[in-house]
This record gives sequence, structure tokens and C-alpha cells, in this order.
Amino acid sequence: MASTSRIIRTAAVVSVGALSAFGLAACSSGSSDAPTGGEPVTIEYMHRLDNGTDMATVAEITERWNEANPDIQVKTTKFDGAATDMILKLETDVKAGNAPCLAQVGYSEAPQLFVKGLLEDVTAEAEKYESNYSAGAFAGMRVGDVVVGLPQDVGPLVYFYNASAFEQLGLDVPATIEDLAADSATAAAQGKYVTAFTADEATHWLAAQSAAAGDTWFSTEGEEWIVDAEGAGSQKVAAFWQNLLDNDLTLKADRWGEPFTVALNDGSLIGHVGAAWEAGFLLDSLDGTEAEGQWRVAQLPDFGAGQMTGPDGGSGVAVLKGCENPVEAMKFNDWFNTQIDDLASQGLVVAANGTPESSEKMLRQFGGQDVLAELATATANMNPDFPYAPGFSTLSAMTETAAGVTTGDKKVADVFATAQATAVKALTDLGLPVAE
Repeated sequence: MASTSRIIRTAAVVSVGALSAFGLAACSSGSSDAPTGGEPVTIEYMHRLDNGTDMATVAEITERWNEANPDIQVKTTKFDGAATDMILKLETDVKAGNAPCLAQVGYSEAPQLFVKGLLEDVTAEAEKYESNYSAGAFAGMRVGDVVVGLPQDVGPLVYFYNASAFEQLGLDVPATIEDLAADSATAAAQGKYVTAFTADEATHWLAAQSAAAGDTWFSTEGEEWIVDAEGAGSQKVAAFWQNLLDNDLTLKADRWGEPFTVALNDGSLIGHVGAAWEAGFLLDSLDGTEAEGQWRVAQLPDFGAGQMTGPDGGSGVAVLKGCENPVEAMKFNDWFNTQIDDLASQGLVVAANGTPESSEKMLRQFGGQDVLAELATATANMNPDFPYAPGFSTLSAMTETAAGVTTGDKKVADVFATAQATAVKALTDLGLPVAE
């Protein structure tokens, strides 16, 4: 049974009325009976990873585990639908009592899944493996004081830039946000942009920049959640982008819209603050052109908190409610998520410590740079104190406000105000206490 003090510390994670239910859940997930009668334990794992060519598939990776671990056999299932559809299926399966033990879930999804009673508290087991992952990645699987699984892949913000274009303009790689602003002015005078304000990515993208500036949006104190999406870091981020927008120093283009790709291809966009996972495809449209091999990736400029970046996407593998063998499930969970070369072949930015080998494609597109080594550094530099809160998905309203920023109807600061108001409402609607 979990200690009384542990349950009190975690009260802010769940509604006050569900506290006794949480206590029961904590008891059930703390241990696992060893297999009896020589029968192997069977663990089911549902995921959304690819099975493309030149990739180590989940089935192939798991086969190695099964051959080496006859007492813990793992059965994998690939879900081919959208992430939101998989979440709905998992909820249905948990309620029906036939859910898999392990499932891939996004970091921003995990807190709400836990609050809804769909995930187990596996803190004791997770802490055995914590040192295998970056602190920022491990934080993604925390909900208050509870850990619900282990991290798999991450999306720390980094800076992509066209080294050839920078050299032609006499620009150095920006080390600080002030450098980036100065580079923006120099480039814009020559019809170039070293950044793009991507309103459609505002939710995770701007939140990650606040994290890079040292902010923590969600924390708990006593039995209450504390929401602070308009802190000093957010204000600095807002001022930076507002200056660029007001002075036409940044490209205004949705990340997943055609104008972004056009600007990349015609050479007017020569820099981009983006998630590390973009390295796998950002430059595909430049293959076979004069710009092939000209781009590089660097650490995110200092947003005010030193060499720190923030999380933009990524997922972990959580233990679902009702898993009969959480200890064995977590043993496989850690083994699987530390197969860094195999997971990197999937195009993932791996959460586990270590540096996978960069692919031939990345070496070609980034002019021979060891991209994955640079991304591993970014992973290690993620803000270790930036967990998400239940209901974070509702902060997608930030993108609507950000769209208004690009038309001049809103200010960047309004995006963070939207985050604050929406987060408080989401937590309140879930029946969770929020500090005034």
C-alpha cells in the first residue's frame, strides 16, 4: 500500500472525491506476483510506430527480447489510426478489462489519462530506470508525484539554419535570443528570414520556448494545481516574437502550410526554430537541389535560462490500469526504450541516454554533420521541470489566438493569456482544485 504521505502529496493530481480510489490504485500497482508453475508472463504492447523499409520494426526488436526472456513474452499490436483514436480505444479497452499492459501515449496526453483512471502508478518501478533517460524526458511521464511509465522519444526545440546562406550574409549562428533578433534584422534587409512564426504549432511550440526560458507552467502545492503560463519566460518569448512581427523580420507561415515549404525551397527561409523530430524530413524538398547539404542544426539560442531547451512533442510508454504484471512490463519497457539505434531508425529522437548513429540520409542532407549527436545534446538540455497538466490538449485554443497574431488582430502575449485561462478552465472542468 502506498504511504499516507505519498497519497496526500498526490492529492492535487486527482479530484478530492477520487482520493480513496487513487489509494486503491496505488496499492494494486506496487508489486507483481512472479510466474507460477513455470508459465511465462505475457505482456501486450500497443504502439503507433512505423514499419517502413530500412527501419527496425517493433516486431523485430521485440523478437530479440522474447528469445532472450522466455519467462516474459511480449506481444505487440500496431494501431494504424490517429493518436486520438488510439486513446479512445484504450479507454474503451480499460473499461472492458481487456486493455494491453503497455501503450504508447503522448506526454501531453498522459496526465489526463491518469486522472481518468486509465493509467497505473508505477513510480517505484520507474525510478529504478530513471538514470537511463534525460531528466527532461523522464519528467514527461510524471503526473504530480506519480510516474506512469517511461519516455520513448522527445522533441526538444533546436535551431535549423542554412550555413551557406548565413556565411553569405556574414551571420554567426545565434547563441542568444538577442543574437537571433539581430540576425533577423540583417537577413530581412536582404529579403531573407532566419525564423518563421508558425501559428499552427503555437500550443507545444510556444510552451516549449517558455520552458527554454526557464518557466514551469504546471506545478502542485498541497492539494491544488498552480498554473503559470504568463511568467517571466513567457513574457520574454512574447516580446521577442512581437518585435519580429511588428517589424516584418520573420516569415508568417503555418508550419504545415505550402508557404513554409515554398520559402524553404526558394531560399527566402534560411533558419527555423523547430522540434528535433523535424530533422528527419524538414529538408526532403531540397534533395537534388543546390541547397542540398547546406543546412545544419544547432542548439536553441539561449532564451534566458542558459543552455536549456523545452519539449515540443514526443511520447512515452505507459502502463495501463489493470495490468497484472507491472514489474515485468516495466522491465521490458525500459529495455525496449533503450534500444536507441533501432528506435532512431524509426525516425525517433530517442529519450534514452546515448547517441544513435546518424543515417546516410541525415548525413547527406546536413552536409555530413552528426545530427543525432546534436539532438542528443538538446535532449539532455531539456527543462527538467516542465511537466504537462491534465487537460493540456484543450490548450489548442492557443493556435486560434496565434492565427490572430499573424493577421495583426492579436498580440503574442494574448497567446499566453489564452493558455493561462484555458488551462485553469480545463483543470476546473476535470474537478481538480486550482490555486487562485
